[in-house]
Amino acid sequence: MDSFSPLPHGGRLRAAAARYDIPLSDWLDLSTGINPRGWPVPPLPPSVWTRLPEEDDGLMDAAAQYYGTPTLLPVAGSQAAIQALPGLRPAGRIGVLHPGYAEHAQAWRRAGHHVIPLAASQIDRQLAQLDVLVLIHPNNPGGERFSRDQLLAWHGQLAGRGGWLLVDEAFMDTTPQHSLAVSSPRPGLIILRSLGKFFGLAGARVGFVLAEQDLLQRLLAQLGPWTLAHPSRQVATLALADLAWQQAARRQLSEDGVRLQTLLCRHGLVPNGGCALFQWVVTDDAPRLHQALARQGILTRLFEAGGNLPAPPPSLRFGLPVGEPQWQRLDQALAGVTVGEARETPCLI
Repeated sequence: MDSFSPLPHGGRLRAAAARYDIPLSDWLDLSTGINPRGWPVPPLPPSVWTRLPEEDDGLMDAAAQYYGTPTLLPVAGSQAAIQALPGLRPAGRIGVLHPGYAEHAQAWRRAGHHVIPLAASQIDRQLAQLDVLVLIHPNNPGGERFSRDQLLAWHGQLAGRGGWLLVDEAFMDTTPQHSLAVSSPRPGLIILRSLGKFFGLAGARVGFVLAEQDLLQRLLAQLGPWTLAHPSRQVATLALADLAWQQAARRQLSEDGVRLQTLLCRHGLVPNGGCALFQWVVTDDAPRLHQALARQGILTRLFEAGGNLPAPPPSLRFGLPVGEPQWQRLDQALAGVTVGEARETPCLI
């Protein structure tokens, strides 16, 4: 395998079904951090499948209203921007929060940049040596968060010498008050957003880049026309405008996030980080637990050594069950596979 082989991600349910000989329909997939109560997509008019995408279809207005800035570019999921943005700069020194979403580091390294993995505690010391700082906020999987003042201070230092602060806010929608979107556009600030996690629309492949217009034009020239399919644009427009659903989803996800923390603690699995959509548990027992749960048709995200970055600690990421049968199924499965001392009180982080 070469140094840029495909990286592991959550999902891959078909591979798990084949490996453990469990039918696809019998799985409880907790591996992705995607909202299991996704936005309810209505039937679409047949015409959306026969027409090319059009820019004046209302998507830009809906996105500008939702994110609080009109200066944005729709892309085929934030992954499209992650892969394209490194090609817009000359080779440089790129600090990337680690452990985190590994596609960022791979994309910058593939484009010829020198990637420096950083823990959150190392950023201040290393910032003067960086051309670009890449953050996932809140981080995936560790859940690290930074204040707006801290982020803008780092941005100011980088932008002052022509650098970038790139903030991936894929999991920000449950706490929009902490987003940097309202601070955009400004030179050297790039924000990535996605409808995959909070809205549960990962299959639609809809993302947005928030940045200065000049950078967006350069990015568009690299990506080419029709970055989003017409059906995806239609669904995104409706979802971004559905304020009632968004408010209810934030309340539900907040409650479910606390419930997941409490459940894991009750089985001796104290989360080391996370957000409303997932919890991250660091334990040397992670590989055994991952396999033991998979044998019962419950898929978690296992983090272990691999790729060109330092090995993350052995750990599991748990997404959210949905509905009482799934919650009970996870509870009963953990009771049968964990060996840690149970806790009677929530261990909120």
